[in-house]
Amino acid sequence: MATTAPGGGPLPTADAMEVDPPRASADEKHVATVVGGNDAVTGHIISTTIGGKNGEPKRTISYMAEGVVGIGSFGVVFQAKCIETGETVAIKKVLQDKRYKNRELQIMRSIDHCNVISLKHCFFSTTSRDELFLNLVMEFVPESLYRVLKHYKDMKQRMPLIYVKLYMYQIFRGLAYIHTVPGVCHRDIKPQNILVDPLSHQVKVCDFGSAKILVKGEANISYICSRYYRAPELIFGATEYTTSIDIWSAGCVLAELLLGQPLFPGESAVDQLVEIIKVLGTPTREEIRCMNPNYTEFKFPQIKACPWHKIFHKRMPPEAIDLVSRLLQYSPNLRCSALEVCAHSFFDELREPHARLPNGRPFPPLFNFKQELANAPPELIGKLLPEHARRQSGFSSLFGTGP
Repeated sequence: MATTAPGGGPLPTADAMEVDPPRASADEKHVATVVGGNDAVTGHIISTTIGGKNGEPKRTISYMAEGVVGIGSFGVVFQAKCIETGETVAIKKVLQDKRYKNRELQIMRSIDHCNVISLKHCFFSTTSRDELFLNLVMEFVPESLYRVLKHYKDMKQRMPLIYVKLYMYQIFRGLAYIHTVPGVCHRDIKPQNILVDPLSHQVKVCDFGSAKILVKGEANISYICSRYYRAPELIFGATEYTTSIDIWSAGCVLAELLLGQPLFPGESAVDQLVEIIKVLGTPTREEIRCMNPNYTEFKFPQIKACPWHKIFHKRMPPEAIDLVSRLLQYSPNLRCSALEVCAHSFFDELREPHARLPNGRPFPPLFNFKQELANAPPELIGKLLPEHARRQSGFSSLFGTGP
């Protein structure tokens, strides 16, 4: 849950800059209230009462704070153990501004997917200085993609391609869900915000502190997303962007897993654009119009695009390079949707009937699609669901496959 980016520090959360109506009170939202314990430090016990609604009995849950796992402009994330059950959880403690509703809490309540971090419950607490904090209690996942990458870098190795495929496929599955079901744009996809279970290799997108449901015609802040992963339309100051900014960010993550280092390591917002131009070439007037129709300045040196195969080493599979090229496009409308990405041939190895992890254990769930396939065309569903998965899903009849 760390939020410090190698390409620039944490950005203000969406709620700090985009004004919403005042948030609902704890009672209106059925949020548990704190019974004892204020400041979360190692060894501190926080007790809270949950339940008590609709005839449900009240019960007290206590958490022992075991250590901080992430610090950012939002507050702190710490690992804690539930004293009653022994379960390890992550608690994100966020300072509340009473003038604004908490968008992160609203969004997390609407999410239910195996590749997105899940919210267990939440409660408010106060400090001795009478500050109000919201505590989001979430499932605990011990590793981040950032730390996994660092592990390979420290060993002077590249991440094995099977893990690149497995991790990126699950990231795009998580994005396909949040983009289509609750209609959420994450706005801060980066390796630090991707959690990895080191045993099952299940991946979960986390940290919805910058996330927002984008409404067509409604302005949004452009100063969002950590620098190395920031889509070019944001650098051009676009305020009416789409969920394709997450696709760009995930494309940068894919390139980083393949290269072992960030593809666009800009030292400032302007330098970030320079790094992108070095690879993609100077954007055309039409591409700039697609990114931000209100951008009128056009003073860029004319630089030719660098062929993608020259960016990666010679043994890089062509389907990996093809996928990167489809994600890192200037024109947001030319980038693939997250569901289309999942169907790309780069991930075909994951769809093999007897495919397994390198240690012989099964993959984490990859084909248990639900609501995100609701409006997908049959040919796309046909690519996403290999025959062995169709038999276990409700889609077999759609393809004339026997039970």
